[in-house]
Amino acid sequence: MRRRDGDGCPVSGALQLIGDKWTMLVVRDLSNGPKRTTELLLALRPISSRTLVGRLRDMEHDHLIDRREFGGSPPRVEYGLTERGRLLLPLLESLRSLGEAMGCDTCSDRKHDSGRVCASCPLDNSDSYDNYEPPRSQPRQRDADDSIILL
Repeated sequence: MRRRDGDGCPVSGALQLIGDKWTMLVVRDLSNGPKRTTELLLALRPISSRTLVGRLRDMEHDHLIDRREFGGSPPRVEYGLTERGRLLLPLLESLRSLGEAMGCDTCSDRKHDSGRVCASCPLDNSDSYDNYEPPRSQPRQRDADDSIILL
């Protein structure tokens, strides 16, 4: 576990630990159990794989998650919350309640936009993203002047 430079306040240290938006979103998606990297990438759209891998490494270094390698070809790796990481779950629920109370978003907004709620949502009735299908986009209507002229 890294010691944090700061003013010595536990609030400051905790904020440095969870520092960016992706940390709590990873905690949210691991709250129901271990997930593979590809499952996390799918659930955390639009995160880049580079950003996700960096956050996972930092969180592992901070003892918030465990990385389990199962070998094989291709290698299979799963990430899960540690007991220390589970200490963030009440904060996650408080953030959900705060977001709803302040009118930021609701779980039904996410379901409408992406076709499903997040895995830790009380409205979720599935166990994984195995059968996830992205929402279908409407075909783009061609404008009248969108033709190609060959000379």
